[in-house]
Amino acid sequence: METPTAVKVGEQRSTNGFWSVFFSTFLTIFLAELGDKTQITTMLMSAESQSPLIVFAGAGLALISTSLIGVLLGQWLSKRVSEESLDTWAGILLLLITIGLVGDIVGS
Repeated sequence: METPTAVKVGEQRSTNGFWSVFFSTFLTIFLAELGDKTQITTMLMSAESQSPLIVFAGAGLALISTSLIGVLLGQWLSKRVSEESLDTWAGILLLLITIGLVGDIVGS
């Protein structure tokens, strides 16, 4: 027979897991997006249009949509590719992007 304390401990672990994933995701995406070209473009569009709330709504919906695509694609991939392979290919992709960006800087 389970005691109420055991149930509360299990609930606490699942709640902590939720908040841990939520805050790590929020912090990672927030820092990655801070000062990037999307934010600068949004700032310029807001200044030009004089409609900051409409720009905010459009930009917010766009970011939510791209995040949804990323989540759905990640979920689909996780069912078909091992975590190790996914890490390896993500690393290779990021390395190729970095090489391309460095090449653009050096070539300029």
